[in-house]
Amino acid sequence: MKKILTIIGFLAGFPVGVALADDDCFVPMTDWQPRDAIARLAEENGWKVRRIKIDDNCYQIDGRDAAGRQIEVKVHPATLQVIEIEYEDDDHTRRNKKGRHNE
Repeated sequence: MKKILTIIGFLAGFPVGVALADDDCFVPMTDWQPRDAIARLAEENGWKVRRIKIDDNCYQIDGRDAAGRQIEVKVHPATLQVIEIEYEDDDHTRRNKKGRHNE
Protein backbone atom coordinates (compact mmCIF):
# COMPACT_ATOMS: atom_id res chain seq x y z
CA MET A 1 0.00 0.00 0.00
CA LYS A 2 2.85 2.40 0.78
CA LYS A 3 4.33 1.76 -2.67
CA ILE A 4 1.04 2.65 -4.34
CA LEU A 5 0.72 5.88 -2.34
CA THR A 6 4.33 6.79 -3.15
CA ILE A 7 3.76 6.21 -6.86
CA ILE A 8 0.52 8.21 -6.83
CA GLY A 9 2.25 11.06 -4.99
CA PHE A 10 5.07 11.06 -7.53
CA LEU A 11 2.71 11.05 -10.49
CA ALA A 12 0.56 13.81 -8.98
CA GLY A 13 3.60 16.11 -8.66
CA PHE A 14 5.07 15.26 -12.07
CA PRO A 15 2.93 17.59 -14.25
CA VAL A 16 3.80 20.54 -12.01
CA GLY A 17 7.52 20.03 -12.67
CA VAL A 18 6.91 19.85 -16.38
CA ALA A 19 4.88 23.08 -16.31
CA LEU A 20 7.66 24.89 -14.44
CA ALA A 21 10.18 23.99 -17.17
CA ASP A 22 7.92 25.73 -19.69
CA ASP A 23 10.43 28.55 -20.38
CA ASP A 24 13.20 26.12 -21.35
CA CYS A 25 14.09 25.55 -25.00
CA PHE A 26 14.54 21.95 -26.03
CA VAL A 27 15.88 22.20 -29.56
CA PRO A 28 18.79 20.26 -31.09
CA MET A 29 21.79 22.54 -31.63
CA THR A 30 21.70 21.72 -35.35
CA ASP A 31 18.37 23.60 -35.57
CA TRP A 32 19.61 26.75 -33.82
CA GLN A 33 19.89 30.08 -35.60
CA PRO A 34 23.41 31.62 -35.48
CA ARG A 35 24.34 34.32 -32.94
CA ASP A 36 24.41 36.84 -35.79
CA ALA A 37 20.65 36.34 -36.19
CA ILE A 38 20.18 37.12 -32.47
CA ALA A 39 22.29 40.26 -32.86
CA ARG A 40 20.11 41.35 -35.82
CA LEU A 41 16.96 40.70 -33.78
CA ALA A 42 18.33 42.93 -31.02
CA GLU A 43 19.23 45.66 -33.49
CA GLU A 44 15.76 45.52 -35.11
CA ASN A 45 14.19 46.02 -31.66
CA GLY A 46 16.52 48.89 -30.71
CA TRP A 47 18.32 46.89 -28.02
CA LYS A 48 21.99 47.52 -27.25
CA VAL A 49 23.62 44.14 -26.60
CA ARG A 50 26.08 43.74 -23.77
CA ARG A 51 26.21 39.95 -23.97
CA ILE A 52 24.51 37.03 -25.70
CA LYS A 53 24.59 33.79 -23.74
CA ILE A 54 22.77 30.48 -23.46
CA ASP A 55 20.42 29.99 -20.49
CA ASP A 56 17.95 27.09 -20.07
CA ASN A 57 18.95 26.01 -23.59
CA CYS A 58 17.64 29.34 -24.95
CA TYR A 59 19.50 32.39 -26.14
CA GLN A 60 19.57 35.22 -23.61
CA ILE A 61 20.37 38.81 -24.54
CA ASP A 62 21.69 41.03 -21.75
CA GLY A 63 21.71 44.71 -22.57
CA ARG A 64 19.57 47.83 -22.71
CA ASP A 65 16.33 48.64 -24.49
CA ALA A 66 15.68 51.76 -26.58
CA ALA A 67 14.68 53.65 -23.40
CA GLY A 68 18.00 52.78 -21.75
CA ARG A 69 16.58 50.26 -19.24
CA GLN A 70 18.57 47.13 -18.44
CA ILE A 71 16.97 44.09 -20.06
CA GLU A 72 17.32 40.34 -20.24
CA VAL A 73 15.54 38.82 -23.22
CA LYS A 74 15.04 35.06 -23.55
CA VAL A 75 14.79 34.00 -27.21
CA HIS A 76 13.87 30.64 -28.73
CA PRO A 77 17.02 29.47 -30.55
CA ALA A 78 15.28 27.99 -33.61
CA THR A 79 12.36 30.37 -34.21
CA LEU A 80 13.90 33.57 -32.74
CA GLN A 81 10.60 34.24 -30.97
CA VAL A 82 10.88 36.26 -27.75
CA ILE A 83 9.87 34.05 -24.83
CA GLU A 84 10.39 36.50 -21.99
CA ILE A 85 11.63 40.03 -21.43
CA GLU A 86 12.84 41.04 -17.99
CA TYR A 87 13.62 44.70 -17.53
CA GLU A 88 14.50 47.09 -14.74
CA ASP A 89 12.23 50.08 -14.14
CA ASP A 90 13.47 53.52 -13.13
CA ASP A 91 12.96 52.57 -9.48
CA HIS A 92 15.23 49.51 -10.06
CA THR A 93 12.35 47.05 -9.77
CA ARG A 94 12.66 43.97 -11.97
CA ARG A 95 9.62 43.32 -14.18
CA ASN A 96 8.79 40.39 -16.45
CA LYS A 97 6.84 40.20 -19.65
CA LYS A 98 6.19 36.66 -20.82
CA GLY A 99 4.82 35.45 -24.06
CA ARG A 100 5.89 34.43 -27.51
CA HIS A 101 5.94 37.81 -29.21
CA ASN A 102 8.33 40.45 -30.42
CA GLU A 103 8.40 43.91 -28.92
